[in-house]
Amino acid sequence: MIDFNKIPSPCYVIEEDKLRSNLKLIKDVKDRSGADIILAFKSFAIWKSFPIIREYIGYSTASSVYEAQLAYEEMGSRAHTFSPAYSIENFPVFMKYSSHITFNSLSQFNRFYKDTLTSDHKISCGIRINPEYSDVETLLYNPCAPGSRFGILASDLPETLPEGLEGFHFHTLCESTSYDLEKTLGEVEKKFGKYLPQLKWLNMGGGHLMTRKDYDPEHLINLLKSFNAKYPNLQLILEPGSAFAWQTGELVSSVIDIVENHGIKTAILDVSFACHMPDCLEMPYKPVIRGASEPKEGGFTYRMGGNSCLSGDYMGDWSFEKELQIGDKVIFEDMIHYTVVKTNMFNGISHPSIAMWHSDNSLELYRDFSYEDYKNRMS
Repeated sequence: MIDFNKIPSPCYVIEEDKLRSNLKLIKDVKDRSGADIILAFKSFAIWKSFPIIREYIGYSTASSVYEAQLAYEEMGSRAHTFSPAYSIENFPVFMKYSSHITFNSLSQFNRFYKDTLTSDHKISCGIRINPEYSDVETLLYNPCAPGSRFGILASDLPETLPEGLEGFHFHTLCESTSYDLEKTLGEVEKKFGKYLPQLKWLNMGGGHLMTRKDYDPEHLINLLKSFNAKYPNLQLILEPGSAFAWQTGELVSSVIDIVENHGIKTAILDVSFACHMPDCLEMPYKPVIRGASEPKEGGFTYRMGGNSCLSGDYMGDWSFEKELQIGDKVIFEDMIHYTVVKTNMFNGISHPSIAMWHSDNSLELYRDFSYEDYKNRMS
């Protein structure tokens, strides 16, 4: 059991036991389905934890040259890479650190495919497809919305795929179920089925939240095995991010002041929603606070306020069993995926520390941040 008295504030803290529990499930799905499951850095890239992850999963996906280099240096393997567009300047770097490169358009494939033939290692090339179907309701996260910049439509592909194009990639899910994937695969077959026998691999992207309690991993395993039986030429690939870090840790913060305006009490914290929990404002969603509940009669109700100067840097409301005091810790649950990777230093607000709470009840502090981190970013 984690001892929050030993956690500095503010701090993102990963719980090793919870991380390993997720990894065991992911590896089980991988082993039993025959699909490759790889880590998407865009959700979770705390590389000091990679030695644990490599015990279960050996590969990762990248969408930038920095992610690709991180895969090579810290995962010990080349990345499955997709970028909305490659440039003459950065494509050689992508090649150096990638085993698979997915292009977003035929024009990009035609421009850079010959370059991959000059690589000193085999690079398998693919293209992103847009099946024009997604159950994601939030437009900010829907890659199949009308006018999307992601993926080629079936109507824009030639009858025979270009030489050297070995795989398709689609990404239509976001914290979705295996039943959502099943619907998506139906659309992929309907629109792109005639091409599948020409390929070597099919990357089903991310959004497969297989470690969530209500997810049905048995259905996912059977779905993947059934699809592979129809297309035995295809190596299936899934690249979830959130599933790896789902419910594996917290953001520990502290109350630094309490203000009141028109009867609304706001607990001002030493963290920022805009800087440290941006998805809460972007998605938006209301996070869970340990020991708090939705506002209720008789409870002590507070809005949570961030410590930046952005007027909208707040979230609320929560009820607590007792009045909050300055110095009390406020613990935000499930704050490891899509948080650390998206933090920023707007307003000169420092990053929370990053730590791992190990299975032996010891705390390993991965990183503290200082003024120099902010100053160097501004130079």
